[in-house]
Amino acid sequence: MQNEPIAKGVWPTMVTPFTNSNQVDYFALEQLVEWYINQGVAGLFAVCQSSEMFFLTLDERTSIAKFVVEKARGRVQVIASGHISESMEDQVTELQAIAASGVQAIVLVSNRLAKQDESDEVWKRNAETLLSAIPDIAFGIYECPFPYKRLISPELLAWCESTGRFTFLKDTCCHTGHIQEKLNAVRGGGLNIYNANTATLLETLKIGVQGYSGIMANFHPDLYVWLTRHFEDQPERAERLQHFLGMSSVIESQYYPVNAKYYLSLEGLPIGLHTRTKDHNLLTYSNRREVEQLFALTAEYRERGVCPTI
Repeated sequence: MQNEPIAKGVWPTMVTPFTNSNQVDYFALEQLVEWYINQGVAGLFAVCQSSEMFFLTLDERTSIAKFVVEKARGRVQVIASGHISESMEDQVTELQAIAASGVQAIVLVSNRLAKQDESDEVWKRNAETLLSAIPDIAFGIYECPFPYKRLISPELLAWCESTGRFTFLKDTCCHTGHIQEKLNAVRGGGLNIYNANTATLLETLKIGVQGYSGIMANFHPDLYVWLTRHFEDQPERAERLQHFLGMSSVIESQYYPVNAKYYLSLEGLPIGLHTRTKDHNLLTYSNRREVEQLFALTAEYRERGVCPTI
């Protein structure tokens, strides 16, 4: 099969809005899709860890993927993961359901294809099972840190690229040298690499990474869009912006995803703080003030014209 290229740029790892009764809030989700698109993102990564996929039923995972595809209306590409089971048989069922939702690609969670003590050969065999069972769609890979982080070696990535089925890697190694090795392994092929780590983003863009896919695109994605589009033609502004984004990204370790939902509410989105992974009541007063100050700083940063237009 001939896969359509995955768009270069910013791919938010979408959060899932929930109602006060902890059901998926599709009204808020529709508004969220519009907000991401209006920020200039290249695509949407639905049904991922930020979406709390390990706490969603299969029906919810497939419904969210289908809903995001429908509401995006072809304006941006949509990809989704959603396989959380241990057995390959169950993973096939999950991924077939996600594939039927109309997404551009289904994203394999790297730690689902082999146990922590198993080799890359086991990973390849399981990947081949999935490729055979789901023949007519492109694949991606996400180095998800839960339940354990399995980084893809350059050699394994080269194998993935050689199949002609893989188009996307969300890289979480947080190391420019290691990303360079992966780029070298697939350069000239059809597999794009997207950095999930803000601190190393600019330097990896300079060596050929095709974009950003990470948590902070739930806070100020437009700034990441500007960086990915203008790091070459406005290098001094890009350096200043990188400093701001890198320091801002430490909020990832505060109380995510509740803090992201609070930030999005400051943007005017009708999104509550409920999650299935954390007690939203534990977002402290101090946490809220930190989020509010990041929101204010972001607005000030835009107003000062450091990156005045996308």
